[in-house]
Amino acid sequence: MNLTAVNQIDVCQEYSCPERSVSFSVYVILYVAAAAVSLLTVCGNLLVIISVSHFKQLHTPANILILSLAVSDLLTGLFVMPLHLTLLIESCWTSGAVMCWVFNFVTFHATSVSVHTVTLIAVDRFLALSSPFFYSEKISPTVICIATLFNWLFSLIYKFTLLYVNGNFTDATCPGECFYVVNGVSSFIDLIVVFLMPCTVIIILYIHVFVIVKKHTTAIRALQVHNSTQSSKNRVSDKSERKAAILLGILVFVFLLCLLPYYICSLVIPYSNNDLFYVRDVAVIFFFLNSTINPIIYALFYPWFQKSLKLIFTFKVLNKDSSLMNVL
Repeated sequence: MNLTAVNQIDVCQEYSCPERSVSFSVYVILYVAAAAVSLLTVCGNLLVIISVSHFKQLHTPANILILSLAVSDLLTGLFVMPLHLTLLIESCWTSGAVMCWVFNFVTFHATSVSVHTVTLIAVDRFLALSSPFFYSEKISPTVICIATLFNWLFSLIYKFTLLYVNGNFTDATCPGECFYVVNGVSSFIDLIVVFLMPCTVIIILYIHVFVIVKKHTTAIRALQVHNSTQSSKNRVSDKSERKAAILLGILVFVFLLCLLPYYICSLVIPYSNNDLFYVRDVAVIFFFLNSTINPIIYALFYPWFQKSLKLIFTFKVLNKDSSLMNVL
């Protein structure tokens, strides 16, 4: 995430916590809505984590990346969303300076991990379809685990360095406010690393994925006139490839849809423009809501997740050797 530079001294001098201007009933509704969204995000992603971790059939390279995305979304729902939504409702930071630093760091870190994980998902699907033999021989769950760990470590070091260089881990804080300072150069670098480069890679690879799927479909249909039995098997393979590409395409499309408003606001709206303050807030909420939407996408479109949910909710996962159950 990136913001233009903020003059911390000016903010401290000018800022004071405003008095609450909404009725008590509206105030309660806002808190209930915030709690519901955060709880839905946590529970949804926790179910994804349990499903992929528990059932051995789901220990595939693609699902490990989904697991990584669910962990970053869980962090968002568990830590970032409650604090951010509380700040929006109260219009005042009440959790102290240390929690503010932690909040900013986790927000930056979880965001970076999510974006780069979706990029890895696009790379994974592209390799699986464009080079199936190479993929089956070289891209193992272990390789994907190493790539995932590297992604988390890179984001950890990169975001800590970005915040530290811009002086965000100091004792100078403003009572009632929580913000972070990112200068123009760091903001531009962050925009490239966390948004422009990953999104460019995602779009290019998914265009190639759908082109490959279309070519496979055409080739399979051409073989149907030669062997009816083989064509039946090919139709199943054809349908499976198209379905996998479409489902992951939906995941990526929703991700970009939630991501774009925030970065458009960051580029177009100056941070000092208080007249458009609420536009930025809505954009940030859309950004975080992606963490809530992802498990819903899995529940609606992924049969393995639907079967896993049935086994979890009926407590069959507590049975001996439940990890070996068929969920595909």
